[in-house]
Amino acid sequence: MSSAWLLPEHIADVLPSQARRIEELRRELLDMARSYGCELVIPPLLEHLDSLLSGTGSGSEIKLFKLVDQLSGRSLGVRADTTPQVARIDAHLLNRQGVTRLCYCGPVAHTRPDGLNTSREPLQFGVEVYGHAGLEADLEVQDLALDALRRAGLTGVMMDLGDARLLQGVLDGVKLTPEGLDALTAALAAKDVAALTALTADMPVTARDALLALPSLFGGREVLAEAARRLPAHPLVQAALADLGWLAGHLSAVHPEVSLGFDLADLQGYAYYTGIRFAAYASGCSDAVLRGGRYDEVGAVFGRRRPAVGFSLDLKTLVTLVPATPLRAAVRAPWGEDASLRQAVRALREQGETVVCVLPGHEHEADEFDCDRELVREHTEWVVRAL
Repeated sequence: MSSAWLLPEHIADVLPSQARRIEELRRELLDMARSYGCELVIPPLLEHLDSLLSGTGSGSEIKLFKLVDQLSGRSLGVRADTTPQVARIDAHLLNRQGVTRLCYCGPVAHTRPDGLNTSREPLQFGVEVYGHAGLEADLEVQDLALDALRRAGLTGVMMDLGDARLLQGVLDGVKLTPEGLDALTAALAAKDVAALTALTADMPVTARDALLALPSLFGGREVLAEAARRLPAHPLVQAALADLGWLAGHLSAVHPEVSLGFDLADLQGYAYYTGIRFAAYASGCSDAVLRGGRYDEVGAVFGRRRPAVGFSLDLKTLVTLVPATPLRAAVRAPWGEDASLRQAVRALREQGETVVCVLPGHEHEADEFDCDRELVREHTEWVVRAL
């Protein structure tokens, strides 16, 4: 018989110190997104299952917790990703013309963890820009993503760039079943040349040679020139390589501290992304701390296909990768029934100070605050004095 206080696997309480850091970072990132012109939205945690699965690509349903609505009898899901909800808001509730910039931050739930040490309840922060098909929107979102990591204090950031159009161009005219495409993208992501050789055995020579070349096309800016030589001169391929070069040039000019790389075989989310995709990594961390890209089809199922580009990250993971912030300075005050003391405490709090009243019998306990001052009585007045 399990103890009542045990939580499910990969589900954990967030204790005061980490909760403080997460909340401070949440506020910082939302304020930064606002400085870019983003408006905050708060979609519901629960939604009809068919809505949550709309436009998310294959493999999404297995991530969703499902339940039955006792009011309507319809199937509901607990969101595993906020992007489809934001696309619904843009398409149906706002229904604006032109550019709309939206941001969000809230919990999502996964039926299975993404990794050995990851939570099944990430706190997802993200930004979505709708209504502009040009590279200017891609660059703005990538600038914002890198600024978010910088504001969080993350150093040694590496940005990996790719494009879903490369595979679309290479496979143009090649007939594949959905299962065959899934196997192909999995082999490319794993750089499994043996599996690729078997999967491409019956393909035209041009497509087969290009697919076998993709696993070796990773590295710095030189990869783009190499890809132009080894991949077919298809319009989608040429456009993707040109766009990657343009973005890399502008990112390097403004973020020289970020290492830029290209992995043209990394097709994670291929069923979801329609163009440029990117992922950010931190030194010593094998998993991406942030992922994003262009997904112009995400709103089509809601009856409004709009250009869309964005990114998301997990604040719970991010805070474990950045230096701890110092404790907030606070004022220690005695507890008492004296009205003047209570008024002095209230005035300090209204000025923005944190005042920790020491309750009787707890004078020697430590807490989450760095009390560097104390409230003491001098003659007839209460004054703050350095400790």
